[in-house]
Amino acid sequence: MTILLVENAAPALEALRRQVSVLAADARILPFTGSLDALAAARQQAVDVAFLATELPELSGLDLGQYLKDMYPQVNLVFLADGAERALDALDLHASGYLVRPATEKALKRELDDLRHPVGQAAGKRVFAQTFGNFELFVDGEPVAFKYTRTKEIVALLVNNRGAQTTNGEIIAALWEDDGDPEKKASYLSNLRQDLQNTMTRLKLPGIIVKQRGSLGIAAEKIECDLYDWLANKKQSKYHYLGDYMNQYSWAETLHAELDEINWAMEDEEY
Repeated sequence: MTILLVENAAPALEALRRQVSVLAADARILPFTGSLDALAAARQQAVDVAFLATELPELSGLDLGQYLKDMYPQVNLVFLADGAERALDALDLHASGYLVRPATEKALKRELDDLRHPVGQAAGKRVFAQTFGNFELFVDGEPVAFKYTRTKEIVALLVNNRGAQTTNGEIIAALWEDDGDPEKKASYLSNLRQDLQNTMTRLKLPGIIVKQRGSLGIAAEKIECDLYDWLANKKQSKYHYLGDYMNQYSWAETLHAELDEINWAMEDEEY
């Protein structure tokens, strides 16, 4: 679970951080006194719970809460205020909670124990990558429509590489092998990368694609994926490998063969 804390003064932020650290010892806590810095961090890291002061410099806590909901519809917003004046505004945002300062540890615990939206292994993960059978990418239960079919193939390749950065050269080699003019392929790849960025922006999915100079990766921890769950949990996985893996793509055969070997070994253990 990732918890964002945004208070308008350093002492108040530190007090809040200490209390929440005790109540949610296993959580990743992101503390900020600046709303714009907090927003920048949220664009890189999915947030499950946000404790936000209603009055903040640069951007009010309520406006920040709206931005967070736009990015993560299942985020739990808990507002901190000196009085009840902004409670109706918080209600309009469907906030999980509203606390009047001083926020006691008991009150904070109550909010964490009674969140509006569940937080768990896959809670808040809007993206599901299906790799068994044909590859498909779903967001909020709907398949993603890319402008170019090759853009979808790039996403499949990044999922296949399980979070490892994949260079432009590796992407070109996988998608086109030895076919065509290298300069034209590099230019086409630039268009595909732009389509990928535009699609992620349109779907309000910041941080799913990790970009570095000359390479791309998938933020594996931010998506639900049948492959990842099966590799991690084997027989206890809720997904079942039946011998088919990313059937559309020839480059997937290497990992496909490895999955077959893992599956055969699992079957041998039963006998």
